Amino acid sequence: MTKTKPPIAARKSHVVTVHDIERDDPYHWLRALNWQEVMQKPETLDPEIRAYLDAENDFYEAEFGGPTADLQEKIYKEIRGRIKEDDSGIPSPDGPYAYNSRMLEGQQYPQIVRTARDGGPETVLLDCNVEAGEGYFGFAGAEHDRGHRYLAWAADRAGSEYYDLVIRDLETGLDSAEVITETAGSYVWSNDSTAIYYTEYDDNHRPYRVRLHVIGTDQASDPIVFEEQDPGFFVGVGRTLSDRFIVIDAHDHQTSECWLIDAELGGAPRLVAPRVTDREYDIEERDGLLYIRTNADGAEDYKIVTAPVDNPGAEHWTDLVPHQQGVLILDTIVIKNHLLRLERFEGLPRIVVRDLRTDKEETVNFDEEAYSLGMSVGYEFDTAVFRLSYSSPTTPSRTYDVDLDTGIRTLLKEQEVPSGHNPDDYETRRLFATAPDGEQVPVTVLYRKGTPLDGTAPALLYGYGAYGMSMPASFSISALSLVDRGVVYAIAHIRGGMEKGYRWYVGGRREHKSNTFTDFIAAADMLIETGHTAKGRIVAQGGSAGGMLMGAIANLRPDLWAGILAQVPFVDVLNTMLDETLPLTPPEWPEWGNPLASATDYARIAAYAPYEQVAAQAYPPIFALAGLTDPRVTYWEPAKWVARLRATKTGTAPLYLRTNMGAGHGGASGRFERLKETAMCYAFALNAVDLDGSLPSN
Repeated sequence: MTKTKPPIAARKSHVVTVHDIERDDPYHWLRALNWQEVMQKPETLDPEIRAYLDAENDFYEAEFGGPTADLQEKIYKEIRGRIKEDDSGIPSPDGPYAYNSRMLEGQQYPQIVRTARDGGPETVLLDCNVEAGEGYFGFAGAEHDRGHRYLAWAADRAGSEYYDLVIRDLETGLDSAEVITETAGSYVWSNDSTAIYYTEYDDNHRPYRVRLHVIGTDQASDPIVFEEQDPGFFVGVGRTLSDRFIVIDAHDHQTSECWLIDAELGGAPRLVAPRVTDREYDIEERDGLLYIRTNADGAEDYKIVTAPVDNPGAEHWTDLVPHQQGVLILDTIVIKNHLLRLERFEGLPRIVVRDLRTDKEETVNFDEEAYSLGMSVGYEFDTAVFRLSYSSPTTPSRTYDVDLDTGIRTLLKEQEVPSGHNPDDYETRRLFATAPDGEQVPVTVLYRKGTPLDGTAPALLYGYGAYGMSMPASFSISALSLVDRGVVYAIAHIRGGMEKGYRWYVGGRREHKSNTFTDFIAAADMLIETGHTAKGRIVAQGGSAGGMLMGAIANLRPDLWAGILAQVPFVDVLNTMLDETLPLTPPEWPEWGNPLASATDYARIAAYAPYEQVAAQAYPPIFALAGLTDPRVTYWEPAKWVARLRATKTGTAPLYLRTNMGAGHGGASGRFERLKETAMCYAFALNAVDLDGSLPSN
């Protein structure tokens, strides 16, 4: 029984006409006029808006946060108990040193350390726990220079993704006073260690420019190296593993373009191949030859081509690994004598290694029904060793070094679960749901052995389905807190991701976006039909673009769900795509469509946008989370959605909005604070399926 009256947002008429269609958006006022300033200075938020967000936070705390505080604390301690708090990464060699990061017991943030490869004590280069202070601390990593004298490290102290770049002298341990302020977080050293290339935002928070900062000079005089004129393209800067080139890439979600700068000589960037709509490519270099992963010439699942550095244009691209339909090339790494590619075939990852001296290939894969796989090589190009990481929903992460010359695979680290974990206590399945159009949608399922599969078990179903991002079937220490309580944990690999190749992505975007929603619903129906759960016993979870999925499936099938967890949900799709001043809007048009330019796109987005489609119907319990300084999904999207739901929905199911007033898209900073947010969400899920949170006795 509700004891606290929920806040009711004021309605203020705001009429907009687009394509001769008139709409009144009564909660538009929640969008701060000075949103750019609020991203960096949250205290400048309009008092009326702040009062509403505070009222929603107070309502959440009174109705749910406070009453479930003990359960949240129990779940938090469980998850934390599965973390090896004093944990070290695996050293990555680079010249005379090996670099590493490690976590200390009880600490929120990492230390960056190094050890001389010929022996000697470990040296702490940067302790983020010291640097973080009391407020938000978003660490964007640290990069040492080639001479191993300096460390550049970047931090965001508001959650707005504006990063200040600091230079530390590793001989003295002191930071320079010349902070490179308000960068976009992408940066790289010049080879001679005298300068740093970095990206910066335009007035609408889009990374659009690369500057060069020479150490010891005023940032105001940093020359512009590259500037993107199209507001739909974002800019990043990196380097080839060979250290020969600085790489500038300009891209949206479907088109890319790369420029090269000689890392030794500097100079103006040189274009590899001009952008062609819907053509993507990325590059590595070896012995004067570029290795290019691309979807050119109809290679929708990508192929690998080569081109001479001196003539890199597309007319000189030569197939090395031809396109193979259904074999998606996700990533490539080029080292001295080998080309490694991470592929997805029949929904599962594999690594293929090609010896560039002989063209002989070998494949690395595993036998479990569902698993995740990754590869990396650290800093060094002149090596025959690569690092392989593997996990599954039942198997904690394992990391190996693989020597490609000897074939020896060395286990470097196995994820420890201090509170104990026996993989044999759990079952992982890879099931398939039939979508309305007949497509088979993969669903990864994890449950504790002995969980009844007779329709009585509750379930949590997670989904994303956008930008071609595939959801890995990996080990999750958090999910065990649900599974150990008898909850079936499932991930729906719906269209919009690339689990079944590039066509799976195309089948869930733009004019096919509704497939994402119906795939997710089909996954829920399949879990019901197979006895894994029952109608009204499923909690749906998704964040960001997956939060849009949550809003859509709440509108389409409110009867299916016991509850909906929508984390930083992209629910005000139409208004956001109509607002070209927002950071992500022009780059997102290829993904969703451009409702400003196209009446067809406008009508299609309006037909599924969760905020637009809120109806006078009984919704399940809903918990929405937002971040005030979030530049990706602005805080007013979930705020407007909840305001409209509260004013429109029928029934008595609870509706909560919690806005983190000091964080952005990723939620709270610090590993333990993030665990508290997870515990908060899981407490909501357990409450929604009428579990009291007690662990069953063994």
